[in-house]
Amino acid sequence: MNEPPASPVDRAFDVLRVTAAGTGLTLSEISREAGLAKSTTLRLLAALERNEAVTRIGQRYRLGPLVHELDPIPASPAYERTRRVLTPFLAHLFEATRATVHLATLHGDEVVYLNKLHGPRPIPSPSRIGGGLPAYCTGVGKAMLAFDDAAAERVAQGPMVAWTDTTLTSPDALAVELAEIRRRRRAVDRAELTPGLFCVAAPVFDDDDEEGISGTRAVAALSASAADEAALARLEPLVARVAAAASRAMGADR
Repeated sequence: MNEPPASPVDRAFDVLRVTAAGTGLTLSEISREAGLAKSTTLRLLAALERNEAVTRIGQRYRLGPLVHELDPIPASPAYERTRRVLTPFLAHLFEATRATVHLATLHGDEVVYLNKLHGPRPIPSPSRIGGGLPAYCTGVGKAMLAFDDAAAERVAQGPMVAWTDTTLTSPDALAVELAEIRRRRRAVDRAELTPGLFCVAAPVFDDDDEEGISGTRAVAALSASAADEAALARLEPLVARVAAAASRAMGADR
């Protein structure tokens, strides 16, 4: 018996499967992998984007909020503890900077946003609470990768897609930057995921001593965003100070 011809729903699922297999694919790449005409692929992507099944960042597509809602990051006592202990520090960072601020942790090779507070004039950003983004091109991600050798090695071995002109796509370049982050205990996102979105992030440790200087295992990161790189100089010391206090709180909560 001959199979019925593929329906629009079948083709939409083909596009969704292809998108799920990549870390960020262009229209041409999705069209080629799905075996569909570009016009058909674009139409299907537009419908999937309207329904938040995919999201577009620049010219690249990845899975959207709807997929994360259907298959959320598993709840865990560690995540809940991190959110509980660190959300007050996120609020403090917001008050100090009046910028959009994030609290995130690592889940595999991605960052998962545990909380987010929007500034008075929020900058368009793909981050959302419960959602994930590539670790290598986000400030919070790089802040944690610098203190997680296994995760950094996995990221370096996988595809490092260029989301913008400033995205680090070379494992060697990433290694150099992570070494600098380990030295300074802060990371900078120079519009590496989204054009016009800059941020500074700092790791939060779970094993700092009372002076906040002995941490070696980053369990989370805090960040503040800006619309231009020049603003990061003002945000850097504020983020670093709050992250150090947050590390002490995590250590005290054990």
